[in-house]
Amino acid sequence: MRVLHVNKFLYRRGGAEGYLLDVAELQRGDGDEVAYFGMDHPENDTPTPYTRHFPPLVELEPAPRGLRPRTSAAARMVWSPASRRGLARVIEDFRPDVVHLHNIYHQLSPSVLAATRVARVPAVMTLHDYKLACPSYQMLDRGRVCDACVTGGPLRAARRRCKDGSLGASSLLAVESWLHRLTRAYGPVQAFVSPSRFLAQVMTRAGVFPDRMHVVPHFVDVAATAVKQTPGGGVVFAGRLSPEKGVDVLIEAVAQLSAEVVLDVAGDGPARADLTELARRRAPGRVRFHGRLDKARLQDLVRSAAVAAVPSRWNENQPMAVLEAFACGVPVVATDLGGLPELVTPGVDGEVVAADDPAALAAGLRRVLADPQRAYRLGRAGRDRIERDFSPQAHLSRLREVYANAGRRIGAPA
Repeated sequence: MRVLHVNKFLYRRGGAEGYLLDVAELQRGDGDEVAYFGMDHPENDTPTPYTRHFPPLVELEPAPRGLRPRTSAAARMVWSPASRRGLARVIEDFRPDVVHLHNIYHQLSPSVLAATRVARVPAVMTLHDYKLACPSYQMLDRGRVCDACVTGGPLRAARRRCKDGSLGASSLLAVESWLHRLTRAYGPVQAFVSPSRFLAQVMTRAGVFPDRMHVVPHFVDVAATAVKQTPGGGVVFAGRLSPEKGVDVLIEAVAQLSAEVVLDVAGDGPARADLTELARRRAPGRVRFHGRLDKARLQDLVRSAAVAAVPSRWNENQPMAVLEAFACGVPVVATDLGGLPELVTPGVDGEVVAADDPAALAAGLRRVLADPQRAYRLGRAGRDRIERDFSPQAHLSRLREVYANAGRRIGAPA
């Protein structure tokens, strides 16, 4: 099978890109031919023989300065002729059996789907966030969980100014999403993949092609992941350092634990400076910031901990931080939002606690840390679940079923 993966970034920038590169490698190892299409970017680190067809780099965070660059960027968010032309040329040359799309919003836009429609190639799209139901991606309104746009329509984002409190930014995102719904810009997608039941339910409530939605959990290669061998350790967090991840709540929780408990933080992001200062004040000498780590060093850090914390204050989809902690044999204490309760079973492989509540998070961590042998057993139960439900081959098999379904829908060979 020839699979063309499409994503705006083609380097390990976040969870979506990590999944894209890992699943492409998995497919390649199973005998498939794989190619990529994305935005031209100096950090792209995959083999990209089609770079000459990529649309040019545009940075949207922060927004471009000046009226003309801003207008150009806004127009590209809605519809990018360069992206459509580029993908059409790659399809013509590579001749994929399926085009597997990931995060195409803004820098590529759904214009790329016009190319798949004209070429009559099945299009499958993995949803890594809530963009098709929530213009600002995260179902947050100035830091608080919100689902106003899910059933009320995307224009509510402008009224609520949910993008950083800005009327201009919120209006742009609202109009973009409204136009895409009005024109059924995502209509050429024959099958949508949701990693969690929660995200699939949100999309169903929003009317995002519920008849095309397939729940396919992510995967972890346990064969390449060593498991924790001895009980003990402190607390670890791995992820982006941004407000919705709740690392500030985690630091406040650690401050309530006994003085010997240490928190290791792996990752980087816009909140790092503020979090460093908060740690200095609230838990001096007990929070270690490691920055962004490669996969091997991150796994070593996770295995050194007794428990991994996922203190998110937003509706996580299916964060790899949970699956990778379980694969390392480490239990997880997570909040009760989004897809997290689907992954963590209290008393079996971790604990689930109320979000945005340092005392509740501290209590959950304390229950795990109090008994190192029990914590070790919880971690082993998590590892068993990964081996049973999240294996690479199970994922690949489910994905091939979705590809075949998309092929039947478009009338192409499965």
